[in-house]
Amino acid sequence: MAPGALRAIFPPSDWLRTYSPRWLGGDLVAGVTLAAYALPVALAYATLAGLPPQVGVYGYILGGLGYALLGSSRHLAVGPTSAISLMVAANVGAMAGGDPARYAEIATLAGFAVAMLCLLAWALRLSVLVKLISDSVLVGFKAGAGITIALTQLPSLFGVPGGGQNVIERVVVLAGQMGGVNIVTLCLGLVAILLLVVGGRRLPGRPVGLGVVVLSILAVVVLGLAGRGVTVTGVIPAGLPELGLPTLRVTDVEGIFPLAAGCLLLAYIEGVSAARSFAEKHGYELNPRQEFLGLGAANLFAAFGHGYPVAGGLSQSAVSEQAGARTPLALVVASGALALCLLFLTGLLANLPKAALAAIVLTAVAGLIDLREMQRLWRVSRIDFAATVVALVGVLLLGILQGILLAALASILMMLARTSLPHVAFLGRVPGSGILSDMLRHPENATIPGVLAFRPEGSLVYVSAEAVQEAVLGQLAAQPAGVIGLVVCDLSASPHLDISGARMLRRLHAALTAQGIRLAVVGAHGEVRDLLRRDGVADLVGGVERGATVEGILAQQAIPG
Repeated sequence: MAPGALRAIFPPSDWLRTYSPRWLGGDLVAGVTLAAYALPVALAYATLAGLPPQVGVYGYILGGLGYALLGSSRHLAVGPTSAISLMVAANVGAMAGGDPARYAEIATLAGFAVAMLCLLAWALRLSVLVKLISDSVLVGFKAGAGITIALTQLPSLFGVPGGGQNVIERVVVLAGQMGGVNIVTLCLGLVAILLLVVGGRRLPGRPVGLGVVVLSILAVVVLGLAGRGVTVTGVIPAGLPELGLPTLRVTDVEGIFPLAAGCLLLAYIEGVSAARSFAEKHGYELNPRQEFLGLGAANLFAAFGHGYPVAGGLSQSAVSEQAGARTPLALVVASGALALCLLFLTGLLANLPKAALAAIVLTAVAGLIDLREMQRLWRVSRIDFAATVVALVGVLLLGILQGILLAALASILMMLARTSLPHVAFLGRVPGSGILSDMLRHPENATIPGVLAFRPEGSLVYVSAEAVQEAVLGQLAAQPAGVIGLVVCDLSASPHLDISGARMLRRLHAALTAQGIRLAVVGAHGEVRDLLRRDGVADLVGGVERGATVEGILAQQAIPG
């Protein structure tokens, strides 16, 4: 294998070759800092997923090692995320049929399935997945996921059992249990939230969550809060995860691949978005296709350790980057630090209150609800805002797995809707010049005697061709009979044209010829000209020459300005 090909498929061969000793200190500090941040978050997210707390730590340890081997980002940190944890909790329960052991096995199997799909996506070069969900739809999806996750954590914050299978049921059940709120638990949780918020603002990039975990454990032990109704995590088994294949096969569990596909779509979009921002900041190239292998290795390693699907996230990556990480060696250091915690510190975590874990999750997902961005979308583009609302409501009513699939569908439909109704600019002369521009935007423009010039502002393809034809014929019908003798189609704003677009021009030519009107086509791009020539449309309209413009056609016809 050529050195370049090896570096492409095995990124450590690149960054290890150029590794500077000056970077080691930053990677060591960043790794320890990331571990301190990840420990409480991993415990909280595993609980959110309905799994034992230590399983979340397994995901950080092994997922980070897998990504360090094959991921192309030097700063992306990989581990359990809130959205994927909720996706697992919302779907695996029904598959497991109430059996906790089977529940854990299915969650692990989902990790293996994600790894399989990652390999398939890499082979098929499906990095286009990152474009399946538009930014506006992603805003709504994140907000819906944030609200849904928050509702799963509020019962732990209030010290009540909670319950319900969807957002509406959870709200109703929680409202009915408010009379039994444990005040001690609530106070502990609110103080934890206050410390997390203030600490996050005053000490950015520092492991504030770990400090809150330590303080909450001390509070439980010193004040005897467990005896006052405060629920604690309980004994966490010490030791490293046992490695092994899942006992179930993918054919044994119906619905495992839809769950894995949802996890992959969410993980890839979030991970690549975060990784790209760090690559741009630090001036190195990110390989979106290679990210499938990095994500696949992370999930494969996590699943071998009986973890569940993992992903890269912006918050943990920012912690590592701000602490001085220069390469994925920071992930290796973090994995080692977390392994030491599992070996020697699990006894201290037995008195960790679940209200503190709920506080960590609530403060983490608060950033998912971006009200300022929603206000901006409302102000700038009502269509994008509508897409945001559709995604948000879809997640709240259908659940997070169905919500992300609806979000992808909404993005595609929004793109098709915009493509199918392109603006058609009818051109007039700017007063006092030979420049032509859209008369709708500039009513002061002068009409061109005997000529109707139009410019479709979008590709002429099967979803848009008919709308353009209707707009042109409608504008022509509004003119007095016999006034228009020439219609000029300016394709300078149409980068693509398919066979349906060519047929539309044929129909338009026939309709105009029946009225004694000539059609000319100008401004066509190279590939568009080629297609029009092959289809014979160029001969019908008198040619589609390179460099032809509306102004040139008017000059040939000696039409006065």
